[in-house]
Amino acid sequence: MSEQDEPAEQLALIRGTVRRAKPRTWRGAALAEGLPVARVLVDKGLLHLDQFFDYAVPAAMDADAQPGVRVRVRFGARVVKGRREGGTLHDGFVVERRAESDYAGPLAPLAQVLSAERVLTPRLLTLCRQVADRYAGVLADVVQLAVPPRMARAERDPSPDPPPAPAAPEPGTWARYATGPGYLQALARGDTPRAVWLALPGPHWPAELARAMAATLASGRGALAVLPDGRAVARADAALTELLGEGHHVMLTADAGPEERYRNWLAVSRGAVRAVVGTRAAMFAPVADLGLVAVWDDGDSSHSEPRAPYPHARDVLLLRATEERTAFLLGGLTSTVEGAQLVDSGWALPLAAARGQVRAAAPLIRTIGDTDEARDAAARAARLPSLAWQVTRDALARGPVLVQVPRRGYVPRLACGSCRAAARCAACSGPLELREQGGTPACGWCGRPAADWHCPECGGFRLRAQVVGARRTAEELGRAFPRVPVRTSGRDTVLPSVGAAPALVIATPGAEPVADGPGYAAALLLDGWALLGRPDLRAGEEALRRWAAAAALVRPAGEGGTVVVLAEPTLRPVQALVRWDPAGHAVRELAERAELRFPPVARMASVAGSAGAVAELLAVLRLPPGADQLGPVPEPSGGERVLLRVPPGSGGALALALREARVARAARGGGEPVAVRLDPADIG
Repeated sequence: MSEQDEPAEQLALIRGTVRRAKPRTWRGAALAEGLPVARVLVDKGLLHLDQFFDYAVPAAMDADAQPGVRVRVRFGARVVKGRREGGTLHDGFVVERRAESDYAGPLAPLAQVLSAERVLTPRLLTLCRQVADRYAGVLADVVQLAVPPRMARAERDPSPDPPPAPAAPEPGTWARYATGPGYLQALARGDTPRAVWLALPGPHWPAELARAMAATLASGRGALAVLPDGRAVARADAALTELLGEGHHVMLTADAGPEERYRNWLAVSRGAVRAVVGTRAAMFAPVADLGLVAVWDDGDSSHSEPRAPYPHARDVLLLRATEERTAFLLGGLTSTVEGAQLVDSGWALPLAAARGQVRAAAPLIRTIGDTDEARDAAARAARLPSLAWQVTRDALARGPVLVQVPRRGYVPRLACGSCRAAARCAACSGPLELREQGGTPACGWCGRPAADWHCPECGGFRLRAQVVGARRTAEELGRAFPRVPVRTSGRDTVLPSVGAAPALVIATPGAEPVADGPGYAAALLLDGWALLGRPDLRAGEEALRRWAAAAALVRPAGEGGTVVVLAEPTLRPVQALVRWDPAGHAVRELAERAELRFPPVARMASVAGSAGAVAELLAVLRLPPGADQLGPVPEPSGGERVLLRVPPGSGGALALALREARVARAARGGGEPVAVRLDPADIG
């Protein structure tokens, strides 16, 4: 090493040491004039500490310690000789500057301003507080979801100047919907229309979503669209780029990497970009002058955040639409029960095509039930009925064929062995489960045994459960069509697209690639009972959503597109697929849930943990009037779960009661954690 290199290396070491050093204590430092107090949200994540804390602002930090910036503070300091000393360092956000504190004792000074970037704006803070209250959570936990981790290099880079507002787009394929052009015109005028959009099958929905966002941008406002996965975001991104060109929007997805994602997030926060497409975390994107919030395929489980307090993107965007007075668009190939409820309540209007347009866009749907399979020697030998084999053979002469195979691991609920009606508990209407072979059926909600169960529909006493494996599907189809290439798309490798040449494409639900050109010539939806028989309140809705997503990739019936579904044709989801009437299915599901007091008509919460921890929480819980406690029942992963159900209009009271119970338990030194979820996605 030369003598000239040595000082540079020593300087680098010194910088590294300084970077790792703790912030100074600011003991005896002069305080800021005018507003010497900073109210700080400390990132502790503890429910009983879900409040703001006051800190003194040293004069040297006066300019940078503004509301919204990240800071470091000492938490848990003790008063020594009239000043606060010690404590552990924690990150936080300044939420307010004040002239004086409500606390009478001495204040600890801010330890460090990490960045002068105002990332936690008042509007974003208000949204985070609303989400925390709705889900009985902690504000700091929600802020962690809303504000991405800091990347210093991204903050140093300037954001581009905002582009001018584009011209209002032409209706394009929105003309296929009776009220579609009017919806775009309302967005372009600056109005706030709210719609539940039932998209036609086919490849056009990304372009239609892009036109809705472009119409909002034309009014001088911002637009935000949340989609379930990176593939859907990529399709919407491509459609927006084709329509508007570069610079009008950004993508917010985890696939971009933390630095690029933070750079895009800063461009939005600084107002340089007013349109965002992204996955779940984008629901908190701080879009300036927000005019439209849109969510695509809200029934996908990816929209539900797996970290506390477990918010759902649809509900967060509903909060934003109400609080920020924006337009709202809930779109999908099918409708969830929540979407049907929005229409039923009058909060949103339906946006759907006439039946003639539906018939022109949808493929032909054919069904194969158990009776048909029992009479079919080919189905008994190879699990591929003759009709499915014939459709596949004919379609392969014209293009690729999609084969949807349910994932392994589904454990179906019990159903009547005669009429296939779902077997439910006579006490609470929960689903019956068989926890061990040869055991007595019991309710998955309240735990009551049902040894004397009989079907209220047909009077039958025989229960049916069916688990269907699909590991050999690719091999079986490969042997049936030896000269055709077989491609797979699933958990390990998800294909974004396939060519237009003949091929067998075997995919699990949600991993179906888009076929180039006119789409798939045909699709086979195998093992319908594996989807319909899941132990889930949403099993029928989810099966229809998965089937429709695959069928929508197939050419229209007028171009020879055919879909064969292996499921009992008399079942409600199958009939909805045959008629391509997902809205009607959602309306009937909503009416049934209202009668049985199921979500979303009634709100529910789940409390899960060890038996002792759940009992501790329930002991201090004060439920609102009319609430039901269902359980406890054992969890497959260990521990217990209790479901709490309240009548319509009592969801806020339930969230408040759970929050107060968690605070009381924490104050008593409650040890083992308890997972509390409002509106759980899976209730059995």
